[in-house]
Amino acid sequence: MKKLSLLVLGLAFACNSSQKTVSEGPKPVVDPVPYAETITQEDLKEHLYTYASDEFEGRETGTPGQKKAVEYIKAHYQSLNVPPAQSNGDYFQKVPLEVSKVPEGNLSINGTSFDVGEGVLTFSQAKGNYNTVVYAGYGIEDGDYSDYSGIDVKGKFVLIKAGEPVDDSGNYVITGSMEKSVWSNASEAIGKKRDIAKEKGAIGVLYYDMLSFPRFQGYFQFMKNNDSGRMQLASDSNDDILIYLNEDAIKALKNDIEEDNVPKSIATDIKMDITSGNDEVGSENVVAFIEGTEKPDEYVIISSHLDHIGITGNGDINNGADDDGSGTVALLEIAEAFKKAADEGNGPKRSLVFLHVTGEEKGLLGSRYYTDIEPVFPLENTVADLNIDMIGRIDPNYEGARNYLYLIGSDKLSTELHNLSEEVNKKYSNIEFDYTYNDENDPNRFYYRSDHYNFAKNNIPIIFYFNGTHADYHRPSDTPDKINYDLLENRTRLIFHTAWEIANRPGRLVVDKAAD
Repeated sequence: MKKLSLLVLGLAFACNSSQKTVSEGPKPVVDPVPYAETITQEDLKEHLYTYASDEFEGRETGTPGQKKAVEYIKAHYQSLNVPPAQSNGDYFQKVPLEVSKVPEGNLSINGTSFDVGEGVLTFSQAKGNYNTVVYAGYGIEDGDYSDYSGIDVKGKFVLIKAGEPVDDSGNYVITGSMEKSVWSNASEAIGKKRDIAKEKGAIGVLYYDMLSFPRFQGYFQFMKNNDSGRMQLASDSNDDILIYLNEDAIKALKNDIEEDNVPKSIATDIKMDITSGNDEVGSENVVAFIEGTEKPDEYVIISSHLDHIGITGNGDINNGADDDGSGTVALLEIAEAFKKAADEGNGPKRSLVFLHVTGEEKGLLGSRYYTDIEPVFPLENTVADLNIDMIGRIDPNYEGARNYLYLIGSDKLSTELHNLSEEVNKKYSNIEFDYTYNDENDPNRFYYRSDHYNFAKNNIPIIFYFNGTHADYHRPSDTPDKINYDLLENRTRLIFHTAWEIANRPGRLVVDKAAD
């Protein structure tokens, strides 16, 4: 009996040991397809016909329509029991904004007066008398090249011209070739040149760009005619003065600016009498999240912007069904699919952050607030941002071949992310990826024009999903009935699968390239 008892005891231990081994073994690979299939045309359509309806008044930042939009988003997450991301339990991340009123007044240069909106343009207040400006040529500092060598701009206005230097052989000095650098792109270069001047201690910049002045003037007149101003983060400096000069104004100040590239101080007589002011605007991002099961302190962000351009001119409502109603409802459906997986015990290994940002149409303000001022989660622990901005339509280039999507930025920072994106697409979606707008020389510069850029500049890998522009872009005719819901479904499922792979892969994405 003793031997038999020992035998039985041994078998019992063996069984327990076997059970323990099974329970600690690798978990079976979860098939994400059933969760992706919960993303349907019908659900997307139901969301969008509400979100892009006249009731939401075009969702302009800070307006009652935008408030209805954030409440709609919040209610969806509450219905799913997807919690807010902020520790204070609020889905809304307050984004303090200000609107600078359209400036009025004039600027006098050596006795010649120029009215704001005519010979000179600015979007801020500027007052004072100055007898010296410092000419800094192109205003560039890049690597070994600097237009600031030998000059002191602290406490002074700096005069800068558009473009970049070319050597005697016709090569661009910065690139050392016939290829232009970022300094030739007006949209980016102005801000970069202004920031350098500010870092050097300049109190403001006088900027000459003959080709871009008419565009800035059109923007100024639009704001004036619509009694609106430039919106900015409240934390942005109010004394950051940038004044654009037209050809007549530059002749009064420095008539040889086209030929002269040598930085120097210029004796002059400038009187500024430009008044403006700021009105406070309250707005908010909406941030929800699903905590990771194994790596909760690593975060995958999926983003879209919740705002649009509101009501314009003659009272037309710009519903923004594609821009970016399509991205917003896609994000809501992706969150719902991940929540279903989590409820069934298949939650993501890394935490997922569902980020709806405000103020994209005003200059990427909500995303910049998140990255530069108040990140809800540490940027150093943020693995990637998948940004969805217009994925419900077909642009004129693809009217005969519908199953496409423009991808921007997937290879800018992480080779792994680009390869992962391609592999996921081949496995699940078979969408034709078009990288036309990913080209550094593409004149549209879309890489810099949506919310992913604020993550990319912080060395966080990104993908920007985009269907291209169309005739209804930023018009009242961008309505829900124009959306291709079968394409919206397929594209949304692709983004879900990509996020699933990033969130559940063993290691975080490797950043093997540096941000510009």
